[in-house]
Amino acid sequence: MAGISGGKNYHHGDLRNALIRAAVDLATEGGPERVVLREAARRVGVSPTAAYRHFDGRGELLRTVRAHARVRLAEAMERAAAREPGADDPALAAERRLAALCRGYVGFAVEHPGLYRAAFCAGRPAPGEPPVGVPVPPEPEIRAFTLLKESLEALDRTGGRRPAAGAAAWSAVHGLSLLLLEGPLRRLSARRRDDVVETTLAMVVSGARTP
Repeated sequence: MAGISGGKNYHHGDLRNALIRAAVDLATEGGPERVVLREAARRVGVSPTAAYRHFDGRGELLRTVRAHARVRLAEAMERAAAREPGADDPALAAERRLAALCRGYVGFAVEHPGLYRAAFCAGRPAPGEPPVGVPVPPEPEIRAFTLLKESLEALDRTGGRRPAAGAAAWSAVHGLSLLLLEGPLRRLSARRRDDVVETTLAMVVSGARTP
């Protein structure tokens, strides 16, 4: 998404979207901690007062960025799955799709760490920000998990899925992503990192099969 620098004009009536784009840029650069309504307003070139006409505070803006980041994550997974060659064997095709979706998940985290972290942030108000009187809307279904679940359902139709495999697969790729971003695995070389990713994905696929 194109960056927005301070003072750059926005189309009349489109300030909300301009603020969202600026906030997404902030998250891309430094994760959810960088998403601050006043800074987004500065980048767009408007006053904080104008920004507060569109967002109640940092919490609402961060939840909007989180939703955008989750869409981007799901899109990366779908692109990875689209690149995977098909197979005549339905079970093999389902396994390949599952592995490709997981590969796209981890790949997004490694390539866009700020957005990935924003995708799963809590979206709390900034310190000192007054609580918002409007109730927080219910959490929508996370498309990334839906993709994994649907892929496992396809594997199930071939007679090869363990119960609760969806949560296990998600836990594996999410945990691996965090280890690569913030844990000891962040020091791995690119080649070694790829080896660890592929080994983990093979375990996910193998673990999803019924014994």
